[in-house]
Amino acid sequence: MNLNGITLTESDGRVFLHHQPAADRPPVDATMLHSLLQEAGFGQCLLYKEVIAASAVDCNTLKTPFVVQVAERRDACLELEIAPDEMVVQVSLSPPQGGKAISLEDIHEALKAAGVVFGINEAALIHACRVGQIAHWPVASGEPAQDGQDAAFDALLDLTADRAPKLNDSGLIDYREHSGIVVVRPGEPLMRRTPATDGVPGHTVKGRELSPRPGLDLSFSSQLEGAKPASADPNLLEAAVAGQPVLVEHGVIVEPVLRVAEVNMASGNIHFEGTVQVEGDVTHGMKVQASGDIVINGAVDGAMLEAGGDIHVAGGIIAKSQVRSQGAVSARFAEASSIHAGTVISIDDMALGCELESLNQIVIGDKLPQRGCLMGGSATAMMLLRVPLLGSNKAGITVVKLGANAKLQAQLQALDERLLKEKATEENLQKLGKHLATAGDPKGMLERVKATWRQAVQAWSKSLNERRELEEQMAVMLKARVEVVQGVDGAVDLSIGSKLARLRKEFSDGVFLVDPAEGLLFTDAAGRAQVLVPA
Repeated sequence: MNLNGITLTESDGRVFLHHQPAADRPPVDATMLHSLLQEAGFGQCLLYKEVIAASAVDCNTLKTPFVVQVAERRDACLELEIAPDEMVVQVSLSPPQGGKAISLEDIHEALKAAGVVFGINEAALIHACRVGQIAHWPVASGEPAQDGQDAAFDALLDLTADRAPKLNDSGLIDYREHSGIVVVRPGEPLMRRTPATDGVPGHTVKGRELSPRPGLDLSFSSQLEGAKPASADPNLLEAAVAGQPVLVEHGVIVEPVLRVAEVNMASGNIHFEGTVQVEGDVTHGMKVQASGDIVINGAVDGAMLEAGGDIHVAGGIIAKSQVRSQGAVSARFAEASSIHAGTVISIDDMALGCELESLNQIVIGDKLPQRGCLMGGSATAMMLLRVPLLGSNKAGITVVKLGANAKLQAQLQALDERLLKEKATEENLQKLGKHLATAGDPKGMLERVKATWRQAVQAWSKSLNERRELEEQMAVMLKARVEVVQGVDGAVDLSIGSKLARLRKEFSDGVFLVDPAEGLLFTDAAGRAQVLVPA
């Protein structure tokens, strides 16, 4: 297109329109000027559209020459963004407007100038160059440090006893019944220790090394009775004596196992540091005390059992026997006996006229639900009593207490007494400090009093934290419940927490529990609830 008196020139990337008045030129519009720029090779440049439109008007009206910039060449623009932690580099590209495009070499130069030397993704760079226009495109990444692994301890025996109770979300212990005693021989491997690792250093995109956190390198416990590291491999723990392997923190101990045919007048009472297995019965008046487990393949008849671990009786516990375990107690049936467990009491069949106390749960009749029942006596547990039939019209009153933990209650009471004393001490020291600061301190006691006061405050704060932890444990007891699979028969005095219901009528299968808003409720299998004791 030739427009008489209108020419285009370029200088340093800037495009100018030159106008000379011409009488024989037809009227000019913006479209004509755009076409002129396109034909002159400036179509890809950045066009000043408003200036071009105004220039078209000026060309038609002004009778004097003028020069105006109507476009410019712009090279492609490249921006690098380096994250504050130097772990990511992003590139943004804007396309050229009549100028030079960004090449792969240009991006490499920009990265080099910014100090980026590590983790450059060549494929990402090529893609950015190919598309020409892109925003916040990651082209380089640092490598985080890989922290070291703590030392690990892996038991090598699947049936190694573990006496640490495991609580689920409902506060109940997942109880595993004994199936026998695992016995190891000297030299048998017990546990493999995997040493801690140092970790792997990382790097930022600028090449700065990131140091990893080394793993905690723990050793086998120094007090592992009956076990020792292997002479050829210090990371392998092996049995030093024959006995029952028991998992403990950072190791396995091997408790000696005493096997006897029967505990009677001929054998005498048993007092043993380890596990005791009795093939037959424990007869009237006899006593078995063990620091580990006690396993009775027969019955317990009017005897006393005390165990630091679990107690398993294949037969029954009868005739005013006294059984006490730090762990769990399981038996086929129980009658007129006292049973205390630190975790779970599990009775396969029935419990008649017994005193049962568990710090977690009592489960009766799970294996023989058609015969399972709790008749007479008392049952006290913190979280759960589950039984097919509760009470009997042929027995006296059956007393059931849930949501009770005498141990926690005693700890809380002792802690409250300690808190009162610690608070009184702290207040007295504070008063003394204020008195010395006001009245004078000729003997220089103030600093010592302040130091003692700070210690008293710390002790009091620590006790407050302990109380909060106890309260959290006791709060779990609000979930306590009594589950009856068949129903309630006869007289039952049932208390959950502070709520007491004297049940003197039959109930179907269902659940007794406390709702904070409504009180002590019974909900039957169909979901119908009735309030027994209001909130």
